[in-house]
Amino acid sequence: MFDTMTITKIVGGIGSSLLIFLLGSWAADALYSTGGGHGTGHEQAEMAEGEHNEGAAQTESAAAEPEAEAAPTFEELYAAADLAAGEKVFKKCKACHKLDEGANATGPSLFGIVGRDVGTADGFKYSAGMAGLGGTWTPERISEYLTKPKAMVPDTKMSFAGLKKEGQRADLIAYLATIGG
Repeated sequence: MFDTMTITKIVGGIGSSLLIFLLGSWAADALYSTGGGHGTGHEQAEMAEGEHNEGAAQTESAAAEPEAEAAPTFEELYAAADLAAGEKVFKKCKACHKLDEGANATGPSLFGIVGRDVGTADGFKYSAGMAGLGGTWTPERISEYLTKPKAMVPDTKMSFAGLKKEGQRADLIAYLATIGG
């Protein structure tokens, strides 16, 4: 019923399809990766579990010590920010925002955002909440907004869920401060 030529074509077609999906996955990972970690997801999970176990041991020893080290403040993270890491984090933003002056897209241009008055990008139509927010985009205020945009401005057009890691926000904001600022 099936000769070897037909079977070879079927196996080749299935193999080619799987290879295309694999290459597509790699391309998507490369496009949407922020360089946040090394290794596979399983390796990262094992490292995190190891860090958790080490953290528990450190917590027990820290309880015995009178002073424990405090987490760095946003100001300290911002002062020590990694601009290259901030540029990588910006890849999450560039689908909606441009860095060229006056180049609005789905979101307003981020050219000169640090130190700019809120809701004032020329030619961009802001939501009523954002337009009425007032004030200036300081690094601290941008960090607060980027933590969870809808918590700060409930009717914002920005559908981004936010950046939970304070270090990533500090790196991103420091990078943005170099663009038109």
